[in-house]
Amino acid sequence: MSIDAAHFTPLASLAGGALIGAAAGLLILGAGRIMGVAGIFAGALDTRGVDGAWRLWLIAGLLIAPSLARILWNASPPVFTTSAPILVVAGLLVGFGARLGSGCTSGHGVCGLARLSPRSLAATIIFMAAGFATVFVTRHVLA
Repeated sequence: MSIDAAHFTPLASLAGGALIGAAAGLLILGAGRIMGVAGIFAGALDTRGVDGAWRLWLIAGLLIAPSLARILWNASPPVFTTSAPILVVAGLLVGFGARLGSGCTSGHGVCGLARLSPRSLAATIIFMAAGFATVFVTRHVLA
């Protein structure tokens, strides 16, 4: 195994993780809500919900933040090496899996593990194992 030194960004990754943790902490302390993006997104789509405004603001922040980082810090844009239809299908599968698993990596992996939830530990282990298996199959079996 080798590390791609040109794209190895431990400080940026650490800063990103700290910001995600701070945002999760602020949301639970300020609003009493768990920062699970799949649940937040699903709640924003629910037209009967009365608390949709904060959900829409959080989603807007997730969409605006990369552009803002690019402007402020000259961050590199993401590079996608696959086609748009595959990305759309992959996104839909991730969304389906998040709903099926009663949460996503941010809800279970960040917030649930911080709350010492056994269910979140099991979900995070399954998420990671599925991710490892997917990468292995796509890079070594299908390649």
